[in-house]
Amino acid sequence: MASNVYHGALVALARAKHGAQRLAKPQSSVRIDNPLCGDEVTLDLCCDGDIVREIGHRVRGCLLCEAAASWVSLHSVGRPRSEAQEALRAARAMLASGELGSSRWPDLELFLPVHAAKSRHRCVLLPLEALTSAAEQLEQGETHAD
Repeated sequence: MASNVYHGALVALARAKHGAQRLAKPQSSVRIDNPLCGDEVTLDLCCDGDIVREIGHRVRGCLLCEAAASWVSLHSVGRPRSEAQEALRAARAMLASGELGSSRWPDLELFLPVHAAKSRHRCVLLPLEALTSAAEQLEQGETHAD
């Protein structure tokens, strides 16, 4: 199972480290951790209106969490922040069912093999949860930069 979960494209995505730096002046910043495995994601977000302008993150976690954070940064910039919840729903549904479904999010299928490793689902979802939470903070007019 490990070879299917950690396939080459996913490893390359993790190594690319898209957005792997904290932003100097984020409009919103969220830290989420998974106490079961020790993964921790801090995600910074800047938007122009509803459009994601910049994402930065720091991940202290496994390769799956790093790949998911890189994916979030790569595919969320330029999109409405209101779509963050949709990305999280699509990823949860895909991991639960083992099927991609009708997601409009590019390359989400890279995480499809993780379906077979239920204990690793949260590793993939953590960066998406952080993005959703940061987007909700902006929606509510809150900022929590650390």
